[in-house]
Amino acid sequence: MAVAAVKEYVGERKDVAANLPPGTQLTYVGWIDHLMFCAPFAFPLPSDMPFGAIVEAVLPEAFGAHPDFAKIDWSTVTWTKGRQPFTPDFSKSLADNGMKHKDSLTFSTPGLTGIKGSHS
Repeated sequence: MAVAAVKEYVGERKDVAANLPPGTQLTYVGWIDHLMFCAPFAFPLPSDMPFGAIVEAVLPEAFGAHPDFAKIDWSTVTWTKGRQPFTPDFSKSLADNGMKHKDSLTFSTPGLTGIKGSHS
């Protein structure tokens, strides 16, 4: 069912880059087939942070409670950025990987589909 707004949205957006500390950007990250986390997480990250630091420091904090997380073979993970295939360079910064404020990443872990294959 389509939804039509009855009037234009009027208001100040609070999640604009100007409202974050300088050099910080929001980055959304979701894990495909793991709906224990029902929506992507939004992380305020420094744009000069190496992409590898997301995997080493950020994702374990966010997704580490899931029993599949410890089983991830990061060499087989596939990434998308804004629904397009994405191959990050783990040694380069978010900015050098072309990441911008409010970009969305998802990662898929072949062979891991949630608790007992339930996609949760």
